[in-house]
Amino acid sequence: MNGMCRRLLWLSAAGIAACSGGTEPHLRPCTAAGDSVVLAAAAYVSIDAASDSGCTVFSANGTPATVEYLVVPQFATGVPGKSGSFRLGGDTILPAPAPSPGVGESAPSPVLQFHDFLRDGEERRTWGFAPHRDDLAKPIPRTPSIEAGPPALNDQRTFMVCARLDCSTFTRVIGRVRAVQSKIAIYVDTLAPAGGLDSTQLDSIAKTFDQRLYAIDTAAFGRESDIDSNSVVLVLMTNVVNKLVSTSTCVKTGFVAGFFFGLDLDPQFGNDSRSNKGEVFYSMVADPTGKLSCSHSADQVLRIIPVTFIHEFQHMISFNQHMLVRSGSAEVLWLNEGFSHYAEELGGRSYETQPDAPVSTCVIGSIPCRFYGGDLINAYTYLDSTGKHFLLPTAGIGTLAERGAAWMFVRYVIDRYAGGSTAIQWNAFTRQLLQTANTGAQNIAAVTGDPFETVVARWALANYVSDLPAFSAPTQLKYDSWLFRSTFASLNAQADSTFKKPFPLVPTLSEGRSVLLTGTLRAGSGIYHRATQSPGDQGFTLQFTSSNGGLFNASLVPRLNVIRIK
Repeated sequence: MNGMCRRLLWLSAAGIAACSGGTEPHLRPCTAAGDSVVLAAAAYVSIDAASDSGCTVFSANGTPATVEYLVVPQFATGVPGKSGSFRLGGDTILPAPAPSPGVGESAPSPVLQFHDFLRDGEERRTWGFAPHRDDLAKPIPRTPSIEAGPPALNDQRTFMVCARLDCSTFTRVIGRVRAVQSKIAIYVDTLAPAGGLDSTQLDSIAKTFDQRLYAIDTAAFGRESDIDSNSVVLVLMTNVVNKLVSTSTCVKTGFVAGFFFGLDLDPQFGNDSRSNKGEVFYSMVADPTGKLSCSHSADQVLRIIPVTFIHEFQHMISFNQHMLVRSGSAEVLWLNEGFSHYAEELGGRSYETQPDAPVSTCVIGSIPCRFYGGDLINAYTYLDSTGKHFLLPTAGIGTLAERGAAWMFVRYVIDRYAGGSTAIQWNAFTRQLLQTANTGAQNIAAVTGDPFETVVARWALANYVSDLPAFSAPTQLKYDSWLFRSTFASLNAQADSTFKKPFPLVPTLSEGRSVLLTGTLRAGSGIYHRATQSPGDQGFTLQFTSSNGGLFNASLVPRLNVIRIK
């Protein structure tokens, strides 16, 4: 849903930050008594900063060459929304600064808020309202609410469609079947504007869903439910989706291209008149003259809808696998979103001659880039400002950049733990992550066999060193499926107004003894700095503490990740 406006408008990322209270006790200055770090080239370590004095001692440089470390202070917690202020200081003794405020960020767009509203509703099993009281007294029927089997061409039925971004009102829509395949049936609003998709174009979309995208999602994540026993996923292309945002909002912050609504499958809403009691994907309609909101040509909708579908269909599968099959909780927002963006990547790869080969370029306008280009935009924004964004946002404040982080994290986990580099191995692994009652950090730890804090710390380092020139990164710190430096360099060459740098992650730089970083860390994310050590230097210390010089609360899982890159 939100991915489409991102692709068309190059939306910037936004988020909401929070700071810790700064009541921790002040610690003694960092001395030679701290934990020692002696690293060979390309060796790395993740240091727990919740104990002792948060002090790390770097040994003397007895070589004739300058030594360089990448240091990444990070909160490796698996709890979404955790944040706090920090200070990372070199061995020069400085007064402890006052707690630093978080970085101010604008509120997420209405489109992103709507997407998060839908996913949050799945997590909480409520979308801000309870089932209708009168409907609760009726028994939930054991038979499907509509006739079993797929609909026929030109059949009509009535749908109830969320008509506002908070789903406080619903609109009754009559849809007519305009295209049918073995797994997909496309209904079009009988009141859709003139100049929309013709039968040939609708058949083309249906065949793309049926013959390519459906197979990709189900192979990677598992099967969707079929509570209406019609053997197909219904697509309703309706005016109501276009009208979710006004023309002015559409121009400024983007539009809703489509969505999946878990209420349609939730058994506690099985008697609710607002539920369509089946697997439905809601889509915008073509609107060339802008009768409903922004204008959307038929060609534009043809480009957008397949990418939206493969994203939202993952959410539908996830709902089934977590909640209906296993009676568990919905996957948490950040990881659920990461899987859906990974689904977009798989859609793009399916058009490549070697779908599981490492990607090193994204040709703007090509079909593969149409699918995963938005993921790269989001990832670029995240890497360009990691200190402003969570990997694990609090439900409801996820930004496009944070979706980029979630996609990169999922991609990294698959590369490192799938046991191979083929699509078959990737799919077997991701099905384990979907077909479970575990969610979030617990899910990652259970499937990988490593603590979440270990996985997320390695991921943070991999984002910089994976394909760092003239450097051989350890296997644990590499992406196998992407050469991100080459990919972003190709995008920079094609569109330098959007991709302003050949590679977005540019750490700050200073001598080790002169390091002084302050600010706010957000769950899962880190801040990047290169610390150098001149030949003959007798050593330096780094002290990683809260902003007022006290120990961190252990629940933040503070880690100082260090790798020697020279």
